[in-house]
Amino acid sequence: MDILNLTLKIWRQDGPDELGEFQSYDLNGVNSHMSFLEMLDVLNEQLLNSGDDPIVFDHDCREGICGMCSMVINGRPHGLLHGTTTCQLHMRHFNNGDTITIEPWRAQPFPIIKDLVVDRTSFDRIIQAGGYISVNTGSATDGNAIPIAKDLAEDAFDAAACIGCGACVAACKNASASLFVAAKVSQFSLLPQGHPERENRVIRMVSKMDEEGFGHCTNTGACEVECPKEISVEYIRKMNWEYHRANIKN
Repeated sequence: MDILNLTLKIWRQDGPDELGEFQSYDLNGVNSHMSFLEMLDVLNEQLLNSGDDPIVFDHDCREGICGMCSMVINGRPHGLLHGTTTCQLHMRHFNNGDTITIEPWRAQPFPIIKDLVVDRTSFDRIIQAGGYISVNTGSATDGNAIPIAKDLAEDAFDAAACIGCGACVAACKNASASLFVAAKVSQFSLLPQGHPERENRVIRMVSKMDEEGFGHCTNTGACEVECPKEISVEYIRKMNWEYHRANIKN
């Protein structure tokens, strides 16, 4: 077990209309087996004991499933490891004496609530615009009776792995949500249960994405590189095809 002494430069901001700044904290005696969020827990205990305000950050499952642990670490969404959420990042990947810079997602559609927490309800509104199946698809037995090609089922499952964390937006210089929306559109369009609402779904979700102020895809692939679930940019091509198909059909 290694013990780390670290300098943490953390973004502090009281609200979306307030000015923020980086503040530095020295944190000594960090166990290298800790997760990144456990390290922040230790820092917050010290801040509370000294009468200071703790660092506000999002977390829930701490198992790489919920997507809540959204923060940029040393310039990269979720940190330096590929295919890893912040809560799955461990301190053994850092060195004694390191300076670690921690900041929130930077995107206009994700206004800062406080410190490292951003408002990602714009994603919820995109889902509400069409990211669901409202037609009667029957019971589990009926679902098992519908033959689905293995490659389509696996493709849909890969798209459904998206946890909606917003790392794709944070990584994109245009703050595009194309990878998120494309994964959700593809998840349903690939399966027969999603076909009845196929055209309306993609038109409504893409329109809502634009309305929320997300930028256009840059085609640089930064979103795929930083996605903790390794969602492929191939789904953006699928979404564009679905969108043009829907407009032509309508």
